[in-house]
Amino acid sequence: MKTIRNLSITVTAAALMAASMSGGAFAQDFTAKIGHLESAAQNRHIHLEKVAALVSERTNGAVEFTLFPQAQLGDQRQMNEGVQFGSLEATVAPAAFLGGFNPVVSILDIPYLLPEGEDAAQALREGPFGQTLLDSFTDKGMHAIALWPNGRKHVTSNLPIADLADYASQKFRVMDSRVLIEQFNALDASAIAIPFGELYTALQTGVIDGQENPLDTIETMKYFEVQENLVISGHGAMEDVVIFNPAWWDSLPAEYQTIIEDAFIEMVPELVANKQAAVDSALEAVTEAGMNVRVAGPEERAAFREATFDATSAAYVAQAGDAGQALLDVYLEEYENVTQ
Repeated sequence: MKTIRNLSITVTAAALMAASMSGGAFAQDFTAKIGHLESAAQNRHIHLEKVAALVSERTNGAVEFTLFPQAQLGDQRQMNEGVQFGSLEATVAPAAFLGGFNPVVSILDIPYLLPEGEDAAQALREGPFGQTLLDSFTDKGMHAIALWPNGRKHVTSNLPIADLADYASQKFRVMDSRVLIEQFNALDASAIAIPFGELYTALQTGVIDGQENPLDTIETMKYFEVQENLVISGHGAMEDVVIFNPAWWDSLPAEYQTIIEDAFIEMVPELVANKQAAVDSALEAVTEAGMNVRVAGPEERAAFREATFDATSAAYVAQAGDAGQALLDVYLEEYENVTQ
């Protein structure tokens, strides 16, 4: 009986080892909480759910993501710190909320940084520029694996903006960014950093003339109620950064790391398409609400970039130092490659 019992234990152990090698015994072994700011009905969360499903399927349930939308785990700074300290496995963070942790990421504030064509823009994200940007998070206690596009900014104002010259002397609200402040200075306008929650009132009371935001934000926040003019400029890239805690990431088998990276990248075309649908709907809504809408043409966009690029690049390098200059050099080379 003793021999039979030992044989039974040996067979069971072998079966468990075989299951382990096939991935079945890893079920629920790797669980990640992922926090972000948007609601469960918005684009970021919807596609995070799809990524989570892909990852679970492709790892046979060995890796599971639990999603916490709408700042359930704290504001973005708290979530960033949670990822650094290991109390949170991952966050999908707007780049604008990461400059205080990693000044190098503020390169994304430079106007018209990404080309308009989505294929060329994605080539930049996935190429040496994007990888160098992601790698810059390593010494900040974060492991960044992907850039996720989240739309582009446009300009509104209560004063006319018939051409580039009309920016002069107007006052625009910006996020607290040296690069964005310099963007409007280069157009002979004024830039004032005002908290997002105070923007509607600042527009309503005339403290500022205008602001910049994606179209769906302009519609959702009802800025059309306190703004007359909208220029479809597409000058500012709104990018999210997918960030994991390094210790959690390093605990994964290499094949699972690849599966997760691939799932986030594969989701980009659908993410972009759904965002565009939201933008199209928002444009229809603000037009029906009575805003004067003008689309900036290719020549105006090129002139905007030319007028602002050197000044904003200099402000960026002054803030990000040698690492910023190195990334800017990679960008300039890669931009030429993807736009030829």
